[in-house]
Amino acid sequence: MSEAGNRRGSRAWDESDVRIRPNKKGTRPRTKNRPAYEDAVTGRIVTVDRGRYTAVVDEDTAQERIVVAARARELRREPVVAGDLVALVGDLSGGPDSLARLVRIQERRTVLRRSADDTDPVERVVVANADQLVIVVAAANPEPRTGFIDRALVAAYDAGIEPLLCITKADLRDPTELLANYEHLDLRVIVSRTDDGVGVETTSDDGDSARLSHGAVDALRAELDGQVSVLLGHSGVGKSTMVNALTGSARATGGVNAVTGRGRHTSSSALALKAADASAGTWIIDTPGIRSFGLAHVDADRILQAFPDLEPGTERCERGCLHDANAVHCGLDSFVEEGLAGDSGPVRLASLRRLLSAGSADPRGSAHDAKELGHQ
Repeated sequence: MSEAGNRRGSRAWDESDVRIRPNKKGTRPRTKNRPAYEDAVTGRIVTVDRGRYTAVVDEDTAQERIVVAARARELRREPVVAGDLVALVGDLSGGPDSLARLVRIQERRTVLRRSADDTDPVERVVVANADQLVIVVAAANPEPRTGFIDRALVAAYDAGIEPLLCITKADLRDPTELLANYEHLDLRVIVSRTDDGVGVETTSDDGDSARLSHGAVDALRAELDGQVSVLLGHSGVGKSTMVNALTGSARATGGVNAVTGRGRHTSSSALALKAADASAGTWIIDTPGIRSFGLAHVDADRILQAFPDLEPGTERCERGCLHDANAVHCGLDSFVEEGLAGDSGPVRLASLRRLLSAGSADPRGSAHDAKELGHQ
């Protein structure tokens, strides 16, 4: 054995004997410190499509332009939605084939969320930074669903967004009975009724025609001025037609199937659009026609806050009362029976209890509620 071999054999091995191969990807140590991107420009997300984020930068200036961006690697797990204010770096020219990089999401003022259903714990962000939610329903064709309106109200109140109810196609049916369910709420309502046949056309598959009245469009335009508003509704209620009338855009519109009474989905992704002839900061976010609006992320107390006409009745309840269909000696029963919640009290209480029981062991839980909502 050589002298070098004898020396290695006569002592213990230590770390100096270990050979380290260089890392092919570089030897720079990892760090949690992220770049500050102090030169980033603020943009407003107007739509998201297959990993590309379209934003408007230099909003309301002569340099306003549309920029397409890709998400930075460190934001891979964070959802980016229409209405988000984001930080952008890179190529911000907005020219053909240009691509910026989205590096930061600014803190959101409001977040409108939903879940796929009432048993799904995963929240899905619908839009960010909205000031008000316009709930669009038709008086008929498709049939209005109080369950959907109630769910949308819960989601709006939970997000801190002001709700507004817009009823279209009042030509086909008087919406007085529907509106009676909400007469005790501080809820703004706009009704589109055009008996004289003048207005913005929207036609269904079975030939029934109901126009959006110019008066309703003008009233809604005044309510939306200076605000970021999101329009929410089932397909076929005239929502995209309303968006087109307000913005001058050409969102695809569709009718209602005469057999199923359901509308076709004509909007495939949320899109923020500027309202025509409106004040700076006026944005209208059109959402796809929804099939379900789960409230798994909203706890029972916040659901109850969406029923201010019933909430005083809970003072009659025993401590720990859940107010749902299985509650014993719930004070809401006597409160409604005495007419203190108005003529619509029984309907409103039934709706509240469906929402509270959704996803529970009650066989009339989420499945029953889905049927009531007309989920497709």
